[in-house]
Amino acid sequence: MLARSLICRVAVCLALLPAAAAAQASKIPWAKGPAKGLLGSEAAISVPAGCLFTGRDGVKTFLTVTENPVSGNERGVVMCQSDTASDPWFVLFSYDESGYVKDDEGSNLDADAILESVRRGTEEANQERKKRGWGTLSVEGWVTKPFYDRGTNNLTWAITAHDNTGGRTVNHSVRLLGRGGVMHADLVTTPDHLAALVPTFNGMIGGFSYSSGFKYAEWRSGDKVAAYGLTALVAGGAGVALVKSGLLVKLWKLIVVGIAAALAAIKRMWAKLTGKRGEIQPQ
Repeated sequence: MLARSLICRVAVCLALLPAAAAAQASKIPWAKGPAKGLLGSEAAISVPAGCLFTGRDGVKTFLTVTENPVSGNERGVVMCQSDTASDPWFVLFSYDESGYVKDDEGSNLDADAILESVRRGTEEANQERKKRGWGTLSVEGWVTKPFYDRGTNNLTWAITAHDNTGGRTVNHSVRLLGRGGVMHADLVTTPDHLAALVPTFNGMIGGFSYSSGFKYAEWRSGDKVAAYGLTALVAGGAGVALVKSGLLVKLWKLIVVGIAAALAAIKRMWAKLTGKRGEIQPQ
């Protein structure tokens, strides 16, 4: 559900994908919902009806086509379309095998300090975006300040940003703590559509489950413990100051996922997959 007019100029949005990118996109293996989407060996997600899912075999290509860096931690993408808008939106899942993240900071998250760290990390990642000829991103501020739910062991926040063309985006992020690491779930849309999509996104997250042996409550003494807590998890992890190939090492959290380029790409993919009637076609 991406409001095209608010993200990029019409002339840019109407431009076709380069032939090479279009060829790549056509090779993504999509599964039609309702279905169970495997997020690596660590977890699974219930894919709603009317949505599409691609796992580890397709997520790398999806990110490349939509001009977002690939960290190697990605586990899958769910792409959907809202009943109230013609544009699709997506949720990116990635997993960080950091170890067990202690949640003792859950009641003491410094939103201002975290925001500054997110800004620095995003600016460093922009250096790689420039090298690749991609648009850069600038963090604006919180839509939802970070908060932790001890009942679900989920850490949630939402942050807005804009690209170098002035197009605005919002990442609504949830970090699902597990025994050996953290699953990242990032809803990528535009600020004006966030409120309408959050209930749908929350319902999707309700269909998330860790595999046996990977659940937070299954941690045992002697298991690996992460070198950082909840504050660093929002800010970008222990590698927030280090850049390798445009990523803040393997702990880079996809701090801000860009959608200016994604608009043209996913709209084209969705149109091809759904046909003239807007119904998902058999694969």
